[in-house]
Amino acid sequence: MLLRIEGLHKHYGGVHALDDVSLSVDTGTVIGLVGDNGAGKSTLMKCVTGAEKPDHGSIVFDGQPIGLTPFDSRQAGIEMIYQDLDLCLRQDVTANIFLGREDLVHLWGMQTPFMNHKAMNESGRALIQTLNADIDVSKEAGSLSGGQRQAVAIARALLHHPKLLVMDEPTAALGVREITKVLNLIRSLKDQGITVILISHRLSDIFEVADRIVMMRHGKIVDDNAVSETSLTKVTQRLMM
Repeated sequence: MLLRIEGLHKHYGGVHALDDVSLSVDTGTVIGLVGDNGAGKSTLMKCVTGAEKPDHGSIVFDGQPIGLTPFDSRQAGIEMIYQDLDLCLRQDVTANIFLGREDLVHLWGMQTPFMNHKAMNESGRALIQTLNADIDVSKEAGSLSGGQRQAVAIARALLHHPKLLVMDEPTAALGVREITKVLNLIRSLKDQGITVILISHRLSDIFEVADRIVMMRHGKIVDDNAVSETSLTKVTQRLMM
């Protein structure tokens, strides 16, 4: 078991955003996390990634309790890609992948370091290739399609060698062809042994790539089933109850 959450509670004033949430996630699986807006999905994942601090409960990752900051979670092997991707659209792909983690070298005895563009380009291309994506790393991020931008965001996350990658609505506002590319990226991550938690309102995407589907409502987990043991119709009806 990679991730174990037990008895998580989170309040925002009088709002009980997480109400005694418990969840277990195995290594190398894709979990679909679904529910209406305000169900608690993003709050739960923000607690896992250290962006929010739960009021009560525990989070154990890879056999160890994790800290309560984004740095602690990242050090443990947890990364989250938010819906807005947080890319610098006027910078090239390599610059976006290495943003804040540039490969610096000192030349000719100078104290001021220089960026090792050659090494970063080579590493950037290698990361993109692990995702089976066809992207020129010298291109500006703003010139890329939605699916290609997702690949860049994933490649940036892979720099930390994550064991768990949380993706928040990665296929929102994409066309059919681009959605297919993103779902293939998720399959590629699973093939590499990386666990994925996929937050999405697109149930068809969940059924395409997930092993389990976890449903939240009013801060609680109300359903947790293997995808093979349920159906799109059943989940849709459950969400409308």
